[in-house]
Amino acid sequence: MSYRSLMLTFVLALFSIGLVVTLVANPETSFQAALRGLNIWWEVVFPALLPFIVLSEILMGIGVIHFVGVLLEPLMRPFFNVPGTGGFVLAMGFSSGYPVAAKITARLREQKHITRAEGERLLSLATTGDPLFVIGAVAVGFFHSEQLGFMLALTHYVSAVLLGLMYRFHARTEPASKSLYKQDLPLMLRALQAMHRARLRDGRPLGRLMGEAVHSALQTLLMVGGFIIVFSVVMELLMKINLTQALGTMLTVIMGPFGFPAAFSQSLVIGFFEVTLGAQSASEVTVPISMMWKVAIASAIISWGGLSVHAQVASILSKTDIRVGPYMLARVLHAILSALLTIVAWRPLELLVHRQLETVPVFIAPQPVSVPQVWWHHFSQSALAAFTIFTVLTLVSSLVRKAFVRTYR
Repeated sequence: MSYRSLMLTFVLALFSIGLVVTLVANPETSFQAALRGLNIWWEVVFPALLPFIVLSEILMGIGVIHFVGVLLEPLMRPFFNVPGTGGFVLAMGFSSGYPVAAKITARLREQKHITRAEGERLLSLATTGDPLFVIGAVAVGFFHSEQLGFMLALTHYVSAVLLGLMYRFHARTEPASKSLYKQDLPLMLRALQAMHRARLRDGRPLGRLMGEAVHSALQTLLMVGGFIIVFSVVMELLMKINLTQALGTMLTVIMGPFGFPAAFSQSLVIGFFEVTLGAQSASEVTVPISMMWKVAIASAIISWGGLSVHAQVASILSKTDIRVGPYMLARVLHAILSALLTIVAWRPLELLVHRQLETVPVFIAPQPVSVPQVWWHHFSQSALAAFTIFTVLTLVSSLVRKAFVRTYR
C-alpha cells in the first residue's frame, strides 16, 4: 500500500465525515438544497434529455447513425480523427448538452463501432452545454442580454471545435476503426447499405428496441438526477460553512500576482463544483469591472462544466474502457480556450453589432409557464438545434468530399 493511496483514503474519509456532520447540523438547509436540485432535474434536465437519449438509442438500433456516419465520414475523419458516426454524437451533444454525448459515445464503444482513442477524442469534442442553457439561462437569465447570448454561444462552440481539432492528435498511434466510406458505390447507396447492415446486426424487433431505449434513458436520467441533487446539497453546505469563500481567498492569493481579477475567485470556486451557480455568481459580481471579464469567466465556467457533470460522465463511462483523464484535461483546455476567445472577440463583435455589449439589457420579464410548456419548449428548441447542426455538418461534409474526392477513391 503506497503512502499516497493511504493519504487519499484518509482525506476522502475526513471529508465524508465532515460532510455528514454538516448535513446533520443543517437539516433545513440540506432539505431546501435537495428540493432545489430536484426541481432543476424535473423541470429542466429531464425534459431536455429524455427524448434525445431515447431517440439516440432507437436510431442506433435501426442503423440511422451508420447512415449518418457514411455521409459525415469525409468531414469527421480528416478533421477530428473520428469516424463519421461522430457527427451524430456532435450534433446531439451540441444541441442537447451534457451528458448526452457521453451516453452515445459509451454506447458506440460498447458496440465496438469506435476505438477507445476515438471515444476519448469524440467525448472531448462533443461534451458541451446546450444552446438553451448557454443563451437562455446564462445570457438572458443571468446577464439580461440577448447580444451576450450570441457571444457566449460563439465562444463556447467555436472553442469546442478548436479543441476537437487539437485532440485529433490524441493517441494518434492507436488503431482506428474501419472507415464506412471507402467503397466503390454511390454515396447514398453506401449510406443505405450501412444502415441496413447495422439493423440486421442489431436484430432486435422494434417493440423490444423501444422498450430497452426507454429503460436505458430512465436509468441514465435517474443517475443524473441523483448527482444533481447530491451536488446541490454539497454546494449549499460548503457555502454554509464558508469553505467556498476560504477557497476563493486562496485562489486570489495564488492568481493575484498574475493579474487575475480577485472579484471572480468566488465564482470560479463555485463554478468548479456546479456550472449554473458559478455562471450566476460571475454575472452578479458588483465591483466596477469590465463586462468582458464577467462574460469570459462565465464562458470558462460553462466550458468546464462542473464536478457534477464530470461525475455523471465518469459514471456513464464506467462500463467502457474510455478513460476519464483525457476528458478532464479537455475540459480544462476548453475553459481556457473559451475565455481567451471571449477576450479576443469582444471588441470585433462590439464593432459588428455597432453597440456597446456592456449595456444591452432585456427588459421583458419572463412569464411563468406550466411544466408541459417547459417540456415542449426544451424538446422543440433542442430538436431544431440538432437538425440545424446536422444539416450544416452534412453540407460541409459534401463540400469536403467534392474538394478531396480523390483522397477517398
